[in-house]
This record gives sequence, C-alpha cells and structure tokens, in this order.
Amino acid sequence: MSYISNTINWYSLSDAAIIQSLGIQLKKMRLAQNKTQQELADHCGLFRSTISEIENGRISSLLSLVQLLRGLQALETLDVFIQKDEISPLMVAEQQAKMRKRASHKRNTSGSTSSKSEW
Repeated sequence: MSYISNTINWYSLSDAAIIQSLGIQLKKMRLAQNKTQQELADHCGLFRSTISEIENGRISSLLSLVQLLRGLQALETLDVFIQKDEISPLMVAEQQAKMRKRASHKRNTSGSTSSKSEW
C-alpha cells in the first residue's frame, strides 16, 4: 500500500496557485456535505457567483472566505492562524520573584523586645 501525502508545500506555490488550491479544497468540503453552490450561498449569506469565484481561485475578500467557512461549519480551520502566547523563562522568574517579596514590619530600634501599650 502506498502512502500519498496530503500536505502541500505552500512556499513553492505562487499566490495565484495558493488561492486556486484553497478554492479546490473549499469545493471538496462543499461537495462532501452534498450542498449545491446555491444552498451554501443561502446558508452563509453570499451570492452563488461569489462561491463559484472562490472555488475557481478568485477569492474576492477575506470576509467572503470567513462567511464561506462558517457556512461549511469549518471555522476551526482558522485555528492554525492562532499563535499561543509564550512566556519566556526569564519572565516567569521575574513574576515569581515579585510574588516572593514579603511585607516587612518596622523593627524596634531601641533593642527592647517589649512593646508599650497605648492603653
């Protein structure tokens, strides 16, 4: 059995080729859900012609792409664009050092351990 990789080397493609590939994938997603372009258009608030343009590699706007992904219930594909905030070890150490500081009380400078009451 031979294994065919589904990964694409995006850097080897021109911008137009990337848009074309995205359109093909979106069309596959639509067909897998057994939806016509018109049904998808009605569901996500786009014109059928806009969906056709996207599927043919002519993305008109990023908003259209988001609406199309929403209509396909595939917004989770946008997760790849989210970068996790990472705290450097130095910042963690600095935060821990701030938390370790203790409140100090005023020491009696006379050397006496007894305290006088104001009563």
